[in-house]
Amino acid sequence: MDRLLEHLQVVDTKNRYTVLVRPNDDWQPTAGNFKTLICDYKQFSFNLLDQLTFARYLKNLEPDLVHFGMTPQEPVFFQGARVTTTHDLTMLWFARAGRLPEWLHKLRMVGYRWLLQASLKKASRVIVPTEFVKQDVSKYEPSTATKITVTLEASEPPLAIDAKRPEIVNLDKFILYVGSAFPHKNLETLIKSFEILHTSQPELKLILAGKRELYYQQIEKLAELSPARANIVFTGFVSDAELKWLYENAQAYVFPSLSEGFGLPGLEAMVHGCPVVSSNATCLPEVYGDAAVYFGPNNSQDMADKIASVLSDEKLRQSLIQKGYVQAKKYSWRRMAEQTLEVYQEVLKENR
Repeated sequence: MDRLLEHLQVVDTKNRYTVLVRPNDDWQPTAGNFKTLICDYKQFSFNLLDQLTFARYLKNLEPDLVHFGMTPQEPVFFQGARVTTTHDLTMLWFARAGRLPEWLHKLRMVGYRWLLQASLKKASRVIVPTEFVKQDVSKYEPSTATKITVTLEASEPPLAIDAKRPEIVNLDKFILYVGSAFPHKNLETLIKSFEILHTSQPELKLILAGKRELYYQQIEKLAELSPARANIVFTGFVSDAELKWLYENAQAYVFPSLSEGFGLPGLEAMVHGCPVVSSNATCLPEVYGDAAVYFGPNNSQDMADKIASVLSDEKLRQSLIQKGYVQAKKYSWRRMAEQTLEVYQEVLKENR
């Protein structure tokens, strides 16, 4: 939402915007027609009082239109015109209990599905980031089919800072993954494919960069049992300067995900000149086009073969780098903001 708000301030100088932020949010407007209000609302709440309180709060603001940045963020009892952004339906298909008891997880998912369907049905418009998500949402909730708009997201420009080599020994040749370790990210299969690569390329390292939360801890335990464990490196948090170095020096960025709504990590690798080897699941071929080599995400041998093809063929690797630069430039936050504004104007016109 930060990038959308940043560019809306440029493309829309007429409408007045009130942006609800939490007490610890640091976003501040730069345009005179934007202001913030601190509102410590509870999104995805199954508590009836929370739902009623937030709905009443919004009603008292008397907005002509409310844009909820994530479905089902909105309170189901809110009756005004609204636009909701549905980034993907990954939580429906891949959510796991985590630290929750299984029975409680199942109960929460019943509540989540109810909130999601209510939000989609009541929305004046639904914004999604790709054609794949449009089809997925339409299939899940058919009433949305005629009110979905695709507004493509974009990658950030290359980090405008000096790169800094992380304090990791023997980083001469490595493949890279950057992101979370949620179950749908499919890191277990990535480790299996790396074990296959390790037999023929014992000098190769797998660098997994991401904050060490519950699911990363589980993956680390799995990696400790791997025959390639000495070459699997978990960095934890990395600075922007270190991240830039990793992108610029990796042999390839590997994205094994089972489900994405857009796939920003691969585009971020592309803008830094890192060739991408990606899962062919969900929206990823749509977003990356011919600028990536694809594998079946459930096939560790296929994944290993496709990674190996990029590592062994410098001509292919350089081709992917050049195609990546071109592909990433196809996406624009400014254009996304303009398309979003068009959606706002359509809804406002319908509700006059």
